[in-house]
Amino acid sequence: MIEFLTTMNWAAVVQIIIIDILLGGDNAVVIALACRNLPAHQRSKGILWGTVGAIVLRVILIAFAVALLQVPFLKLAGGALLVWIGMKLLAPGDEDEHGNLEGAGNLIGAIKTVIVADLVMSVDNVIAIAGAAQQADPDHQMGLVIFGLLVSIPLIVWGSQLVLKLIDRFPLVVLAGGALLGWIAGGMMITDIAVVERIGEPSSVLKYAASAAGALLVVVLGEIAKRRQRGAADAAH
Repeated sequence: MIEFLTTMNWAAVVQIIIIDILLGGDNAVVIALACRNLPAHQRSKGILWGTVGAIVLRVILIAFAVALLQVPFLKLAGGALLVWIGMKLLAPGDEDEHGNLEGAGNLIGAIKTVIVADLVMSVDNVIAIAGAAQQADPDHQMGLVIFGLLVSIPLIVWGSQLVLKLIDRFPLVVLAGGALLGWIAGGMMITDIAVVERIGEPSSVLKYAASAAGALLVVVLGEIAKRRQRGAADAAH
């Protein structure tokens, strides 16, 4: 255990925690809505076991994603998806994803609702975390993912209001998060097997350049999307 902690890629751990907080803030909303119709004495159980089920399911999905990213062209596709996710993070629009989520009247139903809703909503988290884990030693990737999730999920569930206030007070946090997703996307795409077969193993300089280009692309696209949204809102008025 001590060896695992001392050899862990802490930069990747920090990235995973940031990704989960920024992209997983909706989990707290889902859990609250799913458990709102439970008797008071069962709500804590619904929150606890729903969260545990969601964590286990997400670890399984990430394990598959980490393995699949070794297939040619999938890192390119995953990187493109991360660029889009980063842009949506910076310019989220006004859509309400949770308006039709109904609370369950019993404990088992609430747990199922939390797990299913998290499954539907966690595609962005899974791709982003799998991309962040790629920079770690292959033998440590899943341990790193699990460690990052165990740290970040409680922050999301029990500290969601604090996190939201932090994000509202410091918009730069969201901007940095979007740039981080772009950074991971660029690094993923330049190391795709299909790209490596064509240009050879990229140098460290080329990897950093690709990552920086991805971060810049997300920030630029996010700003363009926000300006379009403001223009549409002004036109509507």
